[in-house]
Amino acid sequence: MSVKIDYKNSLSKKNLSNLVLFTNESFNINNLKKYVSNAEYSFILDLIKTKDLKKKILSFDLNSKKKIILISIKKNIKSFEAEKLGAKFYDLYKDQKPNSYNLNTDTISSEFKIIVGYFLHGLKLKSYLFEKYKTKKNKNNLSIIVTGKNQISLKDQSKFRAIEEGTFYARDLVSEPGNVLHPDEYAKRINSLKKLGLKINIFDEKRLKKLGMNTLLGVGQGSIRGSYLVTMEWNGLKDKSKPLAFVGKGVCFDTGGISLKPAKFMEDMTYDMAGSAVVVGLMKSLATRKAKINAVGVVGLVENMPGGNAQRPGDIVKSYSGQTVEVLNTDAEGRLVLADALTYTEEKFKPKIIVDLATLTGAIIVSLGSEYAGLFSNDDRLSKQLISAGEDVEEKVWRMPLNKNFDKLIDSKNADMQNINYVGGAGSTTAAQFLQRFILKKTPWAHLDIAGMAFSKYGGALNSGGATGYGVRLLNKLIEDNYE
Repeated sequence: MSVKIDYKNSLSKKNLSNLVLFTNESFNINNLKKYVSNAEYSFILDLIKTKDLKKKILSFDLNSKKKIILISIKKNIKSFEAEKLGAKFYDLYKDQKPNSYNLNTDTISSEFKIIVGYFLHGLKLKSYLFEKYKTKKNKNNLSIIVTGKNQISLKDQSKFRAIEEGTFYARDLVSEPGNVLHPDEYAKRINSLKKLGLKINIFDEKRLKKLGMNTLLGVGQGSIRGSYLVTMEWNGLKDKSKPLAFVGKGVCFDTGGISLKPAKFMEDMTYDMAGSAVVVGLMKSLATRKAKINAVGVVGLVENMPGGNAQRPGDIVKSYSGQTVEVLNTDAEGRLVLADALTYTEEKFKPKIIVDLATLTGAIIVSLGSEYAGLFSNDDRLSKQLISAGEDVEEKVWRMPLNKNFDKLIDSKNADMQNINYVGGAGSTTAAQFLQRFILKKTPWAHLDIAGMAFSKYGGALNSGGATGYGVRLLNKLIEDNYE
């Protein structure tokens, strides 16, 4: 399914077969009179009395070729509510024929102009399908022709389009199978984003060894594929102000290494690189919409395999920061990748803030399910900004505790720290506590554990199942509201 949205000033009456109009909460249809005959108007007025007005979207078949769809907009509607209405519209009408609709904006007041944008944004986000490897693709095309005097501006159209492109790119990356999107291919795809104006720097194994990024390299050493650190810089400001930094875990496939995972559901471990996909999608979005901000994205790309050269439980490695880590479980690998990436990002770019994203722990799913990402941070202000942005776009985060008392659970007898705690409990917190040790200069930092949010088997409000792209819209909103 693809959705085509066209903006036109007017539409000839012969193309008004499927007419979509906005009304108030009471479904007042006075504004409908100029679009239908008196008899049709009376017919709809009578039918409304029999409808459940809580449904928000009402449809009336005036004849076999003419349909009127009414969408109620409440006075204090929030942006994410409008997005959900758009997604619901898509679900209701995606398979109907003819599949062309005239969304007329004349019946909405000019102050609600942007709501039309959010409605269409939600519709577009919901329409995403990953059909790259299907020989028979869904050929239905939903066409929306937007007319009327209250259309959103070209600037807003471009902004929504950029966020959609970034979100879809993240979903595409997460949806790719492990035999296609291994670290070598992933690095190439990121490099192709240079054409958008991003400055890309790819560190291969030789350069990583020279830098001393041994915790990252240790994870990937059992694979025949390479391991990489990739930086993406967007300079949207002429000055040299400190950038915002976003760091992502890119484990392209996670078998668990020598600490092998159970076979059941291991196929889902293609999405263990979702944190990195969010960062790449975000950077694409910022570059596409020419964001007035300096930002850097950093991703660590590895494949965690149980090969003959794989890291062993009990190995001790020295990180880029100089701290040593005893690897007690090779399936707690994401924090090892992020450890080197975080220290490098802080030291190299000296950013205002650092936000890292990772499908880090199953424990966060036990805590928060698929409703919230876990937020861990050393900074109250940044935490509040993320919580607020998450509520606005319905990509919610919930702050979880960090405390020095958890440090004793990851202190090692043989090294500076160990990568898991064997005592049990606080799995997500001790993982975040581990990461915090690699923020050496007290930069405001937040860690988002998105293990429960990156992939949905049953679908969500704005996605139809599979990769969600969770985080791209959240971070775009964080930037828009606080730093741009």
